[in-house]
Amino acid sequence: MNINILYIHGFNSSPLSEKAELTRCYFAKSYPDVEFICPQLPSSPNEAIEMLDNLVKTKCDETWWLMGSSLGGFFSTYLSEKYQLKAVLINPAIKPYELLVDYLGEQENPYTNERYIVKRSHMNDLKQLACEIITKKSYLVMVQTGDEVLDYRQAVTKYKNCQLIVQSGGDHSFIDYQTMLPQIASFFLKSQD
Repeated sequence: MNINILYIHGFNSSPLSEKAELTRCYFAKSYPDVEFICPQLPSSPNEAIEMLDNLVKTKCDETWWLMGSSLGGFFSTYLSEKYQLKAVLINPAIKPYELLVDYLGEQENPYTNERYIVKRSHMNDLKQLACEIITKKSYLVMVQTGDEVLDYRQAVTKYKNCQLIVQSGGDHSFIDYQTMLPQIASFFLKSQD
């Protein structure tokens, strides 16, 4: 059975982000049979979720593991519930439709230099993707209390019945993320038993 990791980056990020690169390298070295997939997401939420949805559907007979950071954690939750997949969320955005109101207007992705517009309609699109009810066994959620972008307590509340790791301090990038990769792999591998 082929296994794919779909790593979903956050807002204004890319497959070249440090966490994506660390994850890619770790699985390539430790689990070379696992295919690592991390696409550059379109800036529109609807286009992003359509791309991710199509990726999963093209290999629907294979095993998928989801990983998402920040906004990617929000998208991962949607896909996890839709397809009943295991997901690891790193400092996930819980209400991006409230958070990203501060970013309305022109933005530039620091990785790709793409210039694009964040629209008010995108907030409504994100709201449509929110999952109120979640499958508690599906998630490993990792947050750091020093996250300067998101209120980590929102994630703790939403995923309180899931496997939850709350670390003191840190920041939105998740300091010492690489030390968590064996635990992440273990979470996914247990789901194979």
